[in-house]
Amino acid sequence: MNDAHLHMVVNHFPIIGIILGFGVLIAGMFFKNNSVKNTAYCLFIVGAIFAFASMATGEGAEEMVEDMPSVGKQIIHEHEEMAEKLAIVLYILGLASIAGLYTNIKNHAQAKLVSFLALTIAAVGIFLGKQTGTSGGEVRHTEIRANTPATTNGENANTQGAEEGDND
Repeated sequence: MNDAHLHMVVNHFPIIGIILGFGVLIAGMFFKNNSVKNTAYCLFIVGAIFAFASMATGEGAEEMVEDMPSVGKQIIHEHEEMAEKLAIVLYILGLASIAGLYTNIKNHAQAKLVSFLALTIAAVGIFLGKQTGTSGGEVRHTEIRANTPATTNGENANTQGAEEGDND
């Protein structure tokens, strides 16, 4: 198993985990159930750990695909920049979740405030997760790139552009 494969394995959980955790945290807040909120916090913490693993394997994955014909360095750079922002948000969310677990266990007066803080951070994380996931998908899935012209006869836009440039 190489870094590109490992990256593909671990990079989905931070995005899916934050979405699931967001829903679970809303349910825990609605039902005023600390066990449910603690479950959301655990999902966020695991998401932060997987974000670290995803960032750790990202550089190796980049090295493997950056010179492929249908992959541009700009696409990878955009994905990397968005992933770094998401990772920071997930690390902050992980820390807020540790605080949430602590305040729930100790029945601290600030537990409700920490829940709202975590929910807000998670909402930002969901937005960044969508952006990161889409930009990551664009690395190899040319069909979802917004600026890619339609293909003809099974050829991709990069191949057509190279052929047109050969007519000089």
